[in-house]
Amino acid sequence: KEWYDIKAPSVFSVRQCGKTLVTRTQGTKIASEQLKGRVLELNLADLNNDEDQAYKKVRLCIEEVQGRNCLTDFHGLTLTRDKLNSLVRKWHTMIEAHVDVKTTDG
Repeated sequence: KEWYDIKAPSVFSVRQCGKTLVTRTQGTKIASEQLKGRVLELNLADLNNDEDQAYKKVRLCIEEVQGRNCLTDFHGLTLTRDKLNSLVRKWHTMIEAHVDVKTTDG
């Protein structure tokens, strides 16, 4: 097994955000190909050094592997279960929405 460093996108204040484990390259199974497409879930408070954002979870997807570094891209944002439960109250209607947005950079 080999350890690879995970690099967060430049919008976050902490770039070095963790490590991931992968099986060594063997035959036709290439280690970097096994890493691509992995989805990681990190706390936004850890990425921005801001404890006020501790209830938000950011999902990052590994897009590229350079040496021992895995470069990631934004994949999603969710709220922690305790925060969701504090927002939802009994006898209130909950409206849930999923939207695909088109950004200016593609």
